[in-house]
Amino acid sequence: MGKAPLIISVSGLRGLVGTSLDEGVVSRYVGAFVRYLRESEVWGQFPPRIVTGYDGRSSGEALLEVVHQTLWAGGLEPCPLGVAATPTVGFLTAHGQFLGGIQLTASHNPHPWNGLKLFHASGRVLPGVEGEKVRHFYESGENGGVFNGESGEKGWEVRGIDFQKSHIEAILALVDVEAIRKKRYSVLLDANHGSGSVLGKVLLEALGCEVFFAQAGEKPDGKFVHTPEPIAENLSETAGEVAKKGCVVGFCQDPDADRLAVVDERGNYIGEEYTIVLCAEAILRRGGRGALVTNGASSLMTRDLARKYGVPYFYTPVGEANVVDRMMAEQALFGGEGNGGPIEPRIGWVRDSFVGMALILDFLASEEVPISRLVERYEKYVLRKEKLSFDTRNLPTWYARLQEHFSDAVVDTGDGLRLAWEDRWLLVRPSNTEPIVRLMAEAKTVEGVEELFEIARNLA
Repeated sequence: MGKAPLIISVSGLRGLVGTSLDEGVVSRYVGAFVRYLRESEVWGQFPPRIVTGYDGRSSGEALLEVVHQTLWAGGLEPCPLGVAATPTVGFLTAHGQFLGGIQLTASHNPHPWNGLKLFHASGRVLPGVEGEKVRHFYESGENGGVFNGESGEKGWEVRGIDFQKSHIEAILALVDVEAIRKKRYSVLLDANHGSGSVLGKVLLEALGCEVFFAQAGEKPDGKFVHTPEPIAENLSETAGEVAKKGCVVGFCQDPDADRLAVVDERGNYIGEEYTIVLCAEAILRRGGRGALVTNGASSLMTRDLARKYGVPYFYTPVGEANVVDRMMAEQALFGGEGNGGPIEPRIGWVRDSFVGMALILDFLASEEVPISRLVERYEKYVLRKEKLSFDTRNLPTWYARLQEHFSDAVVDTGDGLRLAWEDRWLLVRPSNTEPIVRLMAEAKTVEGVEELFEIARNLA
């Protein structure tokens, strides 16, 4: 795979283990987080304890030990969950009186990638301003003299907290558990040997489901059977197994289980974009009212749903932290990112695939139709995403050409360049997590998307 640069965003970093990401980088970055915490408004409001977890990758245990040693040296107490999903780390950070949280994960990236995701005491990934502070401390090497090189007494245990149980109970409170149990659904779960298998099977069985794993011998050991991003090209075998086993639905997670893609009962990949709209309607149809929020790279289906139910809709720059900022500002009912990341405020301010599974099953049980029928109700759009190698120094020129050509579009430059019309949009933006430029578009037809892509490429 060669050497790839270390990728740093406001909520964390990721890199190739042994090259751009090593023990020194991890220790320095966690040290920067400690410095930020000691100067933050939450210092002194909570015990100096930090929840930690990892997504099952083979490099996770060794790197987590570095995390723990750095926390101890900084006077904080690590509270390890071991293999745990990112939404569970966020949930416990918010509900367990912790100063913050750290998850070791590279999200959808394959081996040998790994990374760190940082959580605020509220259980959300670090907001932009706070994340930039951590980044500054990391890049400048400043730790403010907080490290004395001595370890405290390592006495923390779970102390009676069953982290699976508390997270599951909170999710079950969102749905009609008995109605779902009566259906005795058969469900295929593709956790792909990531952390989703820790909680996924337990939750689904609590809902009365018969659970089949997509891979034999499923356990959270990080030995991915297929490329871990839950997109169509990586899930062809999984999709076939849903129909073969007679399941009503297939749920597919990324390694840290904050994203959820869906396969229907016929073995058709529905995808990640439908996750948000299905979850949102599950809540709205039960009388929930409030704003819906997604990022600007998500499908217009959520906007259409908001119009149907007469509730406000807002979009934000790409990034979980940006979506959460707007959700908090609008006191939103529900939100998320179109890559399959539902955010349910009653559970926490973090993307949560388990929330997605429960809400979709609740929707199925109440409507008593196959999931393929639910999906047919929504206006059809074609959404396409590409990654381009492009010199980002030339982006301003590209943006100017696009705005001149599409003079009738609504222009938004808050996140790269987004050009929008009533029934389509085009987004060009440098990635926050990979050294590439992303080109994205949505329209009513394949031809409409192709036209936007062709024009954009020709103007580059």
